[in-house]
Amino acid sequence: MSRALAVAASAGLALGLWQALVVLAGLPPFILPGPVRVAEALWTSRALIAEHAAITAAEVLIGLALGAALGGVTAIGLAASPVARRLIRPMMVFSQAIPVFALAPILTLWLGYGLASKIAMALLIIYFPVTSAFFDALMRTPQPLIDLGRVMGASPVRLMWLIRVPAALPGLASGLRLAAVYAPIGAIIGEWVGASKGLGYLMLLANGRARIDLMFAALFVLALLTLLLHRAVDAACRRWLDAVAD
Repeated sequence: MSRALAVAASAGLALGLWQALVVLAGLPPFILPGPVRVAEALWTSRALIAEHAAITAAEVLIGLALGAALGGVTAIGLAASPVARRLIRPMMVFSQAIPVFALAPILTLWLGYGLASKIAMALLIIYFPVTSAFFDALMRTPQPLIDLGRVMGASPVRLMWLIRVPAALPGLASGLRLAAVYAPIGAIIGEWVGASKGLGYLMLLANGRARIDLMFAALFVLALLTLLLHRAVDAACRRWLDAVAD
């Protein structure tokens, strides 16, 4: 209860400072609307926001699932094969040197304005953190565990699946927690480049029509979705790790 009260007090303080800034600075609503005006826009446009939020949530969840699966498989492949590490890791590092914003128009051109390009953007942002965190954990498997498996005659495949992967699951969980925060970024960037639905599209539309209160309302819904996704992934990872430990 004390934690909930602390969060509520912090949120109340932030809203109070926001309202004070608007009033004391005399800012017009098309520059910075007050929290009451944003709350009104959120309520009156709740059906519209919910419709677009559902599209963005679908893009994020599908991208998260695909990115996590692809990242996990890649990390295992890199850990199992020195040749793969020499060939693929440099390409992965180089891919991170390309700003993801620059890839959004290309993916939209190739995959169109529908869900596919937004899912691909979310996947690209998620893929590297998951792969990197899981791979590092796989490479840091305690040597005594590996030696014990070899003494017992375990094959490289059994060593990977019965010793190295279980020992590296906390690293994979860390990558998934980061991915849960990054995934909405990819979807929103894709929607900004080209879309007809989604919270990113709604924000651009509201901004173009000088509906800054609606834009802020969509932004807060996006932030709430990100927080809920992170909490859900964190809880799932904790239960998963506890189940494996038992």
